[in-house]
Amino acid sequence: MLTPTTLKTAEAEAAFRAHSADAAVVVAYGLILPKAILEAPRLGCFNVHASLLPRWRGAAPINRAIMAGDAESGVTIMQMDEGLDTGAMAMAERVAIGSDMTAGDLHDALARLGADLMLSAIAAAERGSLSLTPQPAAGVTYAAKIGKDETRIDWTKPWRDVHNHIRGLSPYPGAWFEIGGVRVKALRSTKGEGKGVPCTALDGSLTIACGDGAVRLTQVQRAGRQPMAAEEFLRGTKVEPGARLA
Repeated sequence: MLTPTTLKTAEAEAAFRAHSADAAVVVAYGLILPKAILEAPRLGCFNVHASLLPRWRGAAPINRAIMAGDAESGVTIMQMDEGLDTGAMAMAERVAIGSDMTAGDLHDALARLGADLMLSAIAAAERGSLSLTPQPAAGVTYAAKIGKDETRIDWTKPWRDVHNHIRGLSPYPGAWFEIGGVRVKALRSTKGEGKGVPCTALDGSLTIACGDGAVRLTQVQRAGRQPMAAEEFLRGTKVEPGARLA
């Protein structure tokens, strides 16, 4: 197991070349691969990317797809080049994003799909039958890292935006709100019934009014506690109709 802090040194390049690898598989790796590394394996370096490229290049494609309200996502196997997720595409598969699906749910679905697709791509590359297609110039979007300033819930937004925000950040880093001075992460939600002043509870079941419509929280997590269903949370924290969240 080698865990280099950089791949840009002669020592790192030599260690990598010493494997005499036919191909390299890259998944969610935090270092940029320089040209010398990319060219070392005989067949090249292949990346499993959790989006339908060129949409959502970058660090947080799963989160950004859900936060944007995308109806589908997928995995793309690409042969890596020196750009940020700009390599030629080898294979891709689509996955529908359910209305209440979280980033964690989508991650797990794409992980299974990506593993199978990578095996197929490597096998095709070994046979010499892998077809590569350059990414189109149209439709490029970037999935920037999630910033801490993005995680607090803004209840003044329409319910759908709030819902997408919650599920797009679940389980990590987690969208959050405060009630009674206690920070609580919202991990799962669905469309709620009713309307009212944004940030206020419409019932005793964690249905919270938004700028347009409402969201009902179905799973939450108090700071320092395990995730719990809304019903369990409410047994220890009463939230009456009209209660205000921050």
